[in-house]
Amino acid sequence: MKDYGHRPVLLEEAITYLQAIRPGVYIDCTVGLGGHALEILRRNPGAKIIGFDLDETSLKEAAKRLTEYSSRVKLFQADFRNMLEFKKLIPFEEVRGLLADLGISSFQLDNPERGFSFNLEGPLDMRMDQRQKITAEKILMSYPEARLAEIFRKYGELHHTRLLARKIVSSRKLGLLKTTTDLKNLVEETYRWVPQKNRLHPAARVFQALRIEVNQELKGLDDFLENIAQRCLPGTRLVVISFHSLEDRLVKRAFQRLASNRDGTQPVVRIITRKPVRPTAEEIAINSRSHSAKLRAAERI
Repeated sequence: MKDYGHRPVLLEEAITYLQAIRPGVYIDCTVGLGGHALEILRRNPGAKIIGFDLDETSLKEAAKRLTEYSSRVKLFQADFRNMLEFKKLIPFEEVRGLLADLGISSFQLDNPERGFSFNLEGPLDMRMDQRQKITAEKILMSYPEARLAEIFRKYGELHHTRLLARKIVSSRKLGLLKTTTDLKNLVEETYRWVPQKNRLHPAARVFQALRIEVNQELKGLDDFLENIAQRCLPGTRLVVISFHSLEDRLVKRAFQRLASNRDGTQPVVRIITRKPVRPTAEEIAINSRSHSAKLRAAERI
């Protein structure tokens, strides 16, 4: 099977915090190409995987990767945040761990037709689920200036977003905004970009903001963690890997609420990682895209 340069991020750490040597069911919320799932199945003959992903192509590749263990795998093309709609198919009494790797895969980033990368020319798409109608292009072509500015400020944590939004509106009127390269060039012009070592390209934040808006990536994440924790049995491990501060903040606060005495009720989880677990220097050297990853873990009590 083709590798696609797939390297599961924080693999050893995820397996350790999941305590994935225990027999039982492990839910992979964002199975991607199946990297984490494959290692759990390889190392634990008593493990079963239930995997979710919105990306049909990724899911098909994951199924191929996991063929050897197909009798212990169930995959669903669905948003993990809607997992409880599948509750009749999930034996929660057997679930020992839940993993959510919230990052975008190299498989997706390196395909120019998906439009996720500002370094590759392609359509302004950015959909995880190709069945949905909203794309980055539709957002850029139809959202009013004020709303665009708010998206870039809120989801990209950028400055001067009104100026950027104004330039986008002007460019779309002239038909000058067609591809990822067009958008990258416009961003560089707006921010007068000069490459500097260890300085993040502003287009990275712009593309992040659009991707979050297209896929509604932050919507319901904290509610999902709270609801699923309530559903799981004591001893179940919840492990979440995030890749930017907005996601990490939601995860951190959700775990803190679950671990506190709220309204006189007992805590639901105990937090295992007081600080987020980061990739080692060795992992970053091998996979530079792992540098921003943060892992947080909690256990149902």
